[in-house]
Amino acid sequence: MIIDAHTHVWPDKIAHAALGANPVPGLVARGDGTVGGLMDDMARSQVALSCCLGIANEARHVDRVNEFVADLVDERRFGFGTVHVDLSVEENLASLRRHGVTAVKIHPLFQNYALNHPRLWEIFEAFGSEFAVITHVGEGGDAYRNSLSSPRMIRDIAAQFPDLRLMACHFGGYKILDDAEEMLAGADVVLETSWPPTLKTLRPERVRRLIRNHGAERIVFGSDWPMTSPQEEIEAIQGLGLTDDETKSVLGGTLARVLAIDSPWAR
Repeated sequence: MIIDAHTHVWPDKIAHAALGANPVPGLVARGDGTVGGLMDDMARSQVALSCCLGIANEARHVDRVNEFVADLVDERRFGFGTVHVDLSVEENLASLRRHGVTAVKIHPLFQNYALNHPRLWEIFEAFGSEFAVITHVGEGGDAYRNSLSSPRMIRDIAAQFPDLRLMACHFGGYKILDDAEEMLAGADVVLETSWPPTLKTLRPERVRRLIRNHGAERIVFGSDWPMTSPQEEIEAIQGLGLTDDETKSVLGGTLARVLAIDSPWAR
């Protein structure tokens, strides 16, 4: 049961504009950002379940994004909502609970706040183990925005909030993989595999070593659709030379366990 930890969708009428609103240098979308487009790519790649990650760049959009994410949820889609540091802890929690959202995406590049922001840490404290968190880590913007997330911040969050179900995108450091490997060695954090434009730009032996050093039971597959092709990213994982058990853990077993999803691959 393949589960994709990292996809983005928008309402059909704004998907094209949303994709163009936050361009990442050097990346060109492979999908259209619509729910229908995601479902078509899931069928082609045999993905059973996709996590749809909502992001509110501004606090005033938080509740609307959480409502949209909640409406997406069915047997093929798992919704990740959003929070913002310009809202109180209570306002953020109320929105998530009102819409039945049990997981959130943090994206410092677009939300313009750092992973060590005091309000965000208050939110994490309130989350406990109730909400899962997946966050962008690393580069993708200008120098200031790149400074808003780092492997060191992830390490500090994992140490401060041991009950938090924390997942770090891009192996914990997009475009700064050396730092991620050094800082997150032994850290109690789940790492996600997406690496736009494709994981194939990294040497397979390095990715294999990283997965085995961290433990396949703490790695989740993510495509970052629509910026990549899920089918190609799955093929990249399958071509790493991992054992069958390791591959199943990465492609769905680990995430099923983190999110309490019934799967024959969860252990």
